[in-house]
Amino acid sequence: MLNNQQIIISGLGGQGVLFITKLLAGAAMADNLPVLTSETHGMAQRGGNVISYLKIGDFSGPLIRPATADALIALKAESFAHHSYFLKPGGLAVVNSPDPVEDDRYRVFCGNATALAEEAGNVRSENVAMLGFFMGAIKDDTHLFNLETLARMIKEKFQAKPAVATTVLSLLGAGMQLYQKR
Repeated sequence: MLNNQQIIISGLGGQGVLFITKLLAGAAMADNLPVLTSETHGMAQRGGNVISYLKIGDFSGPLIRPATADALIALKAESFAHHSYFLKPGGLAVVNSPDPVEDDRYRVFCGNATALAEEAGNVRSENVAMLGFFMGAIKDDTHLFNLETLARMIKEKFQAKPAVATTVLSLLGAGMQLYQKR
């Protein structure tokens, strides 16, 4: 039985919102699940908001209405502040923040993905650490995303750069560990 999911991915231009969306969508499609995506771009060159909509399951349109999203991946704490209204009551939010973000309407988990990316020597990869954090947070809620399929998608994406693939996979694992340590 298919477990429909509506996921918002939010951040600033250049943070890799679309990269995360493509990885998750590609992994779901590789597992023969129906997928719809859409995104809106702010002034990306100026660090404007970028929001991506990912719907997996039986849906007729790609956009997610307010108070209906199952999950939010916020690449910055400000992204949670701007886009949490998309979450349904009790929805899951993973937020890239060293400090707690509190909102009793949702299940909010914070982790410092930026620090993980800095430790790995690749600050631009905080999005991948957040993807791992998200995978750790949802592992008991849904079985829509197969970690092995996601790892295969990453290896395929970076097949010409095996060192980058290794770093990305390492950060994905570190993000999952970050969730477990909270």
